[in-house]
Amino acid sequence: MDFFTAHDGTKLAYHVVGDGPPVVCLPGGPTASAYLGDLGGLSAHRQLIRLDLRGTGQSAVPEDAASYRCDRLVDDVEALRAHLRLERMDLLAHCAGANLAALYAARHAEHVSTLSLITASVRAVGIAIPGELRRETAQLRRDEPWFPVAFAALEAIVAGQATAESWQAIAPFSYGRWDAAAQAHQAADQEQQDLEVVAAYGAEGAFDQDTTRAALARFAAPVLVLAGEVDLGAPPRTMAELARLFPNARLVVQPGAGHFPWLDDADRFVATTAAFLG
Repeated sequence: MDFFTAHDGTKLAYHVVGDGPPVVCLPGGPTASAYLGDLGGLSAHRQLIRLDLRGTGQSAVPEDAASYRCDRLVDDVEALRAHLRLERMDLLAHCAGANLAALYAARHAEHVSTLSLITASVRAVGIAIPGELRRETAQLRRDEPWFPVAFAALEAIVAGQATAESWQAIAPFSYGRWDAAAQAHQAADQEQQDLEVVAAYGAEGAFDQDTTRAALARFAAPVLVLAGEVDLGAPPRTMAELARLFPNARLVVQPGAGHFPWLDDADRFVATTAAFLG
């Protein structure tokens, strides 16, 4: 684990895993980057530099909680790039981290060699995911033993009647296999969640979708948009819409994968991502 200092004096942590040309990795949540692990063995091909966003993992809590807002975190990513002395960097982001990556690419396109968006959140670009699409994607799991309870919880969420229990009940939908490894992964990730940080990340003013979309339409670097076939959090149809925002994007749908494709089929995930990164 290493540290650098952000523009406001906040001490931020990053973790280096593997060897080879570096890939800067932005976690979702926002939560500690530990859940990314070595991305299914991608570290055998590239050096992964996992950033703990401010207030998460080993990074310090800032004096100003408003600095958790996604658009303000762009400066932290830029500070990391400068600290690493990378003129251009390969940038990989998962889930909510894709919002930060999109804002960074829109503001600092000249410093991005490639952009990998893994089961991406689309809040920063204003793409809506209809409840019916989530239901349709969920139905792909209808033969699973846990499906009836999880689907009932999903219906409650889509209807605006979400509870803490219903959010917990839909957890199996995030994984291609709801086995012991997936359950342990989910439990560990939940322990890292800080609701204040999560709420502030997407606070009012965080996203100017029209401006971001216009900037990404001019973003010329290669982009990989990787979707999980059964991921109702980032359905393939939505990921296809995201890919169309870029002039040079490739969409890959990983069969049988949920929201964490490196856990569901590590070999396929690594082969796809390593081939893209070159």
